[in-house]
Amino acid sequence: MSLSRSSLYYQPTPPSSEELAAKHRIDELYLEFPYYGARRMAAQLQRDGMPIDRKTARKYMQEMDLLAIYPRPNLSKPHPDHRIYPYLLRDVTPTYPNHVWSSDITYIRLRDGWLFLMVVLDWFSRYIVSWTLDDTLELPFVLEAARQALTQATPAIWNTDQGSQFTSSAFTQLLTDAKVRISMDGKGRALDNVRTEPSGARSSTTMYIYTTIAAHARPASSSASFYTPTTSGAYTRRWTTGHPPKRITSRPRL
Repeated sequence: MSLSRSSLYYQPTPPSSEELAAKHRIDELYLEFPYYGARRMAAQLQRDGMPIDRKTARKYMQEMDLLAIYPRPNLSKPHPDHRIYPYLLRDVTPTYPNHVWSSDITYIRLRDGWLFLMVVLDWFSRYIVSWTLDDTLELPFVLEAARQALTQATPAIWNTDQGSQFTSSAFTQLLTDAKVRISMDGKGRALDNVRTEPSGARSSTTMYIYTTIAAHARPASSSASFYTPTTSGAYTRRWTTGHPPKRITSRPRL
């Protein structure tokens, strides 16, 4: 009959009590922290006294069909029909306020989702000229931040990346009407806008915005009224004491 004897008489082994306990705990943690990946899940399980490494945590999460929820870093998609302006800051050093401004968009994780943060930064003074929030990457909140900034001053140069929000005709026309020279990062050049990039430009003002917003529960009710040091302190204490470390000590594979 061409049947394998080992397959015919195979009896599946039920999961051990340790595996069931670990999966139950993973399920509880995922409900509370749906943004936990295998590394942080394993770290939390170890803190709970379960000898589970990252590979085992990843295997259990795959078997349970659990995937960390977070917005992927894909905030700068260019539009094929939009004009791309040249980069004007290659040999330029800002020497006075309002010499060079730049803009960037990052995301802020909340307890029930995330918000997108648009920041306008003065390169010379490191001053946050304006900032806005939205729960989508649509154009209006970018234009709102730009308009708020232009009511305060007018820069000589305004630098952005090549995201479709910044290459849109509405945004570029707003700057052109204000007699601002437009500069855009080169494609694939991550350091062109490093002063404003979320990973490299977390000034105290930006971090205050970040932590106070992140302390709030729901994106739908976000407004300037809840940006208080009290919520910021509560959030930072919760983040630094209630979460496993996010640092990855192992070297990446080549």
